[in-house]
Amino acid sequence: MLATVVFLAFWVVVGLGLFFLAVRGGPRGVRATLQSQKPGARTFAVIAFTVFYVAVGIAVPALFIFGDRDSADAHINGTTIELTKQEEEGRALFGTGCANCHTLAAAEAVGKVGPNLDVLKPPQELTYDAIVRGRQRGGGTMPAGIYSGAEAEAVAAFVGATAGR
Repeated sequence: MLATVVFLAFWVVVGLGLFFLAVRGGPRGVRATLQSQKPGARTFAVIAFTVFYVAVGIAVPALFIFGDRDSADAHINGTTIELTKQEEEGRALFGTGCANCHTLAAAEAVGKVGPNLDVLKPPQELTYDAIVRGRQRGGGTMPAGIYSGAEAEAVAAFVGATAGR
């Protein structure tokens, strides 16, 4: 969230700078305006530009690199569920192999083909069995072997820990 605000603030400042440039008649007009001011105003302008460039060059990249450390946690209806390493791995795998068909709030998935896992609330064992063996329900079919071994266990752990919460 903070990174988004900083990103937007950066572009607002750039837009204001371009507006100032346009109002003053281009680079020559800006230069003439800055040179005709008192020495204190010029010092202020130099300091303001320096602070701006340092913020853009150092602070913004630092915010993007270090800013959002809780992104591996699941956010459901405003509450945060801390995930284990296996569940984090399962969340990523769910996003690539399951989210197209299933709905699950913790994965921000809104698939319409398979059942809504938040409503179904399957336990980890049932989810693992469905991933490995597949399912046929009504007119729909979930193929067997979407994931196997540790990957299937990770997805099942993630769904079991987050479905319906």
